[in-house]
Amino acid sequence: MHPTASVPGVVANGDTPAAPPGPLYQSPFRRHRTRVVVVGSVPIGGDHPIIVQSMTTPDTHDVAATVAQIRRLEEAGCELVRVTVPKPEDAHALTEIKKQITIPLIVDIHFDYKMALMALDHPIDKIRINPGNIGGMDRFRQVLRKAKDKGIPMRIGVNAGSLEREFAMKYGYPCPPAMVDSALRYIEIAESEGYHDLIVSLKSSDVATVVEAYRLYAKQANYPTHIGVTEAGKPPYAVIKSACGLAPILLDGIGDTIRISLLGDPVPEIQAAFDILQATQRRVRQPEIIACPTCGRLEIDLEGIIAQLEQRLQGRTTPIKVSVLGCVVNGPGEAKEADLGIAAGRGKGMIFKRGEMLRTVSEAEMVDALIEEIDRWEKEEMASGPALASPPGSSRRKLPLIGS
Repeated sequence: MHPTASVPGVVANGDTPAAPPGPLYQSPFRRHRTRVVVVGSVPIGGDHPIIVQSMTTPDTHDVAATVAQIRRLEEAGCELVRVTVPKPEDAHALTEIKKQITIPLIVDIHFDYKMALMALDHPIDKIRINPGNIGGMDRFRQVLRKAKDKGIPMRIGVNAGSLEREFAMKYGYPCPPAMVDSALRYIEIAESEGYHDLIVSLKSSDVATVVEAYRLYAKQANYPTHIGVTEAGKPPYAVIKSACGLAPILLDGIGDTIRISLLGDPVPEIQAAFDILQATQRRVRQPEIIACPTCGRLEIDLEGIIAQLEQRLQGRTTPIKVSVLGCVVNGPGEAKEADLGIAAGRGKGMIFKRGEMLRTVSEAEMVDALIEEIDRWEKEEMASGPALASPPGSSRRKLPLIGS
């Protein structure tokens, strides 16, 4: 590795200060502390929410098709969007595209540094450079200097599939240490130009490589990270593969912006990203419904109840766990672990709130009763703020909600 102790954006090791004394239950989660880089109006890193992004599929110079897809992405909740700029006509379209969208616009550059210089003449919000194919240090420095002059942040996108030959030969193959070594070199070059508006990605189509690369990077640098498993393939397998690669690092506290790369229409990438963030409790923005698997022990119409509950909760942003368990085997214990829960059997169920029993309701009353309790929960949380710890005497563990 390159010596990094004296580099402002790089730390000598992964140590973080001990957490201050906390409440009864202190979450083990500690986010990898990164500097903040602002993309358009969206801050990336620090304690800010993990931002979801995607990339368009039409030719960028087809402004109508590109804008139409970006608007669909915006409606799905996309917060940053990237377009590729391989040709001059694509660069010339950037100003018009920017006029017609509301989220920050990122340009993606491969091979031709002149396209980067050309794109920077337009009102873009970030530029992504792959150091492995941009054409050498001098060209990289030219792009850095112009980005600095324009006040535009940059993502250094290291990819296992296009790692510089030097690092591949040094380590024998595009392994995580080689990828991190590449990233650190380009960080040092950027800092030698007085440029610090950097975001870093270390992508691979191999899950284990992704996990190890980001963990290794987080021990040595504090620039925010864009995380993803590249070329994941076709859903649903690609979503599962992405979750396997990203959940470990998210649970480690690593990751400031995320993209789930799926074959085809990019709009489903947005929901997949938010689902992974929700499942890892790194960004919770809607109720989570927990239901037991269908088996012969069920004594209520669990599928029907869940369908009604999902419909009634559409559009709600309450960060709450609601469990509906349909038998007496695991139901009571699991219901106590949720924020709100029902342990049901033989056509009736007991409602639990924060582990405490409230009342018994019939099967026909369950959905209405849960909605009533969720409404009450929202009012209580607005008045007192979300509880990060279990109430005294409770065994339930609740992780903090990271971001809105």
